[in-house]
Amino acid sequence: MKIKFTSLLFALITALTVVSASAEKADRNKPMNIEADTLKHDEQKQLTFFSGKVLMTKGSLVLKAARMEVKQDAQGNQIATMSAEPGDRIFFRQKREGLDEYTEGEAETAIYNSQADTLTLSNRAELRLVRGTVVADRIQGQQIVLNNTTEVFSVDGKSSTTPGASGSQRVKATLTPRAKTQEPAPTSSGIQLKPSQRIGNDKP
Repeated sequence: MKIKFTSLLFALITALTVVSASAEKADRNKPMNIEADTLKHDEQKQLTFFSGKVLMTKGSLVLKAARMEVKQDAQGNQIATMSAEPGDRIFFRQKREGLDEYTEGEAETAIYNSQADTLTLSNRAELRLVRGTVVADRIQGQQIVLNNTTEVFSVDGKSSTTPGASGSQRVKATLTPRAKTQEPAPTSSGIQLKPSQRIGNDKP
């Protein structure tokens, strides 16, 4: 089933563009498209369920999951919960503003809280910075929390509180320094010598 959002459902998911603190600003105004095998909306509970190869695109933002559940409270705050098939992981990718770089990541589950403006990746979580076609930075842990308001993310190696989660892993990080820009050659500040106008031992 392919759904193009033009009503209440659009408002329920719009805030998912928080994936990167430096995400493309133009994405906010782009139309959102969601594809899934099935959709179920409960107006009384303000719950919307998507299932079966869920694919969401909004500008440069791409998000893939097996299932996505969105709940909205009376104040209009949304909590979106995404999950993958057993043994698999959800995936997101979004271009960074003004750069040939992308933020992307994977995890077994993800929760977006619009009121706190956070995205939580849980269980085999991974966050990557891709420059061009090369993975420059890679962060891994059991749980990664991105706060779009403070532009800070934290990584925990302990098991999350998500049902079914088990075990733990040490936080791992690979950070690649940016290439230095070539500085212009320094100009000489000394006195410039000029050829003499005298010939031989002639006197002035």
